[in-house]
Amino acid sequence: MKKQLQVGILGFGTVGSGVLSILKHHENKISQVTGEELNVKKVLVRNTEKNRGALSEGIELTTDAAAILEDPEIDIVIEVMGSIEIAKDYITQALRAGKHVVTANKDLIALHGNELVALAKEYHCDLYYEASVAGGIPILRTIVDSLASDNIQKVFGIVNGTTNFMLSEMTNKNKTYEEALKKAQDLGFAESDPTNDVDGIDAARKMVILTRLAFGMNVELDQIETRGIRNVKLADIEMAKRLGYRIKLIGSAVGMNDSSVHVDVGPVLVPENHPLAGVQNENNAVFVVGAAVGETMFYGPGAGALPTATSVVSDVITVAKNIGLGTTGNVFNSYQHETTITEDKAVESKYYIAIEMQDQTGRFLELTTIFSKSAVGFDQIIQQPLPEASAKVVIVTHTMNKIQQKAVLSTLKETEGMKLLACFKVMEGK
Repeated sequence: MKKQLQVGILGFGTVGSGVLSILKHHENKISQVTGEELNVKKVLVRNTEKNRGALSEGIELTTDAAAILEDPEIDIVIEVMGSIEIAKDYITQALRAGKHVVTANKDLIALHGNELVALAKEYHCDLYYEASVAGGIPILRTIVDSLASDNIQKVFGIVNGTTNFMLSEMTNKNKTYEEALKKAQDLGFAESDPTNDVDGIDAARKMVILTRLAFGMNVELDQIETRGIRNVKLADIEMAKRLGYRIKLIGSAVGMNDSSVHVDVGPVLVPENHPLAGVQNENNAVFVVGAAVGETMFYGPGAGALPTATSVVSDVITVAKNIGLGTTGNVFNSYQHETTITEDKAVESKYYIAIEMQDQTGRFLELTTIFSKSAVGFDQIIQQPLPEASAKVVIVTHTMNKIQQKAVLSTLKETEGMKLLACFKVMEGK
């Protein structure tokens, strides 16, 4: 006879309602797959009087988290609230009470994941968080299960749907940054305060999680060079097109031969024939490069109620299977490696550099001298006249390391009559 597992959900917003909908509508399939019956017993809400229709029928709604966390009958707690400190407190209580936890909270896992993983192990509980990165794309489980036998060399891609939507609008519809942001907000893709998305913070937190699982290294947020898209202008978008590229916000974690890792987030010129260049709107795409498997790509919706809820319920199914087999006490990954950040001299890339400068005799020679002093060569140069006897110069450099890049940018900023407009990485492959 199947055991009925009791579930408590913390949060009844967009994702929480999606989770409940999937659990109800796919009840028979889930029961067959897990060998267990799942029953949502209680859901934490802000207002019990709000009409939630048939979805909440037969379920106890409560405004008191303790009603879930202290209920001895509840086996699995699903956290889909979206806060950090409160969610951490609730998950900590749940684990200490011997309850298995599934969360979609990327911010929490990025900032406090190690602590919660240790706690889950201590209390022999499962802790899963597939939905914390790339919404409906099963990228975390792919890394820790399907690619566990491989030596992962690089993980990179588009991991923030809001900025990808905005850059798609700028690229395809010639919208300015401000126009693209307003449309993203009107459609619900961007918050009223879009800082976490447009400044790359959200993407950086996801890269913390991906780096932890792919390389076993605990990289801190302040160790990730993070730049967003606020300074991406329509002129940069158009110039990138002219050069055969598309601008995307890319998160990247690269393992080096010396067992170090370099992680960064920022706008990147992606060759127009690369698959990432064609990822549009709010979709995400993650590439994983392994020594054995080579290059693999995972594409799909990076957000949304049902895609994210699908990943949450997949984790719940894994927990239910573990309970049935008596093999609980699992976390996503126990792989650990000493964390070493790659030195600047070993981090190499081509760069797109845009400069505004006075259009005077000898000025261009001064510019080339700045680059030559750091032994940096040019792949492409385009000069455009601007009003008031000035010019815009766009340079795509040859490959250089971070030491060279910092020296060039520092000198440009200090040189009178030159204004640095933009500096973006350029992806190889054209």
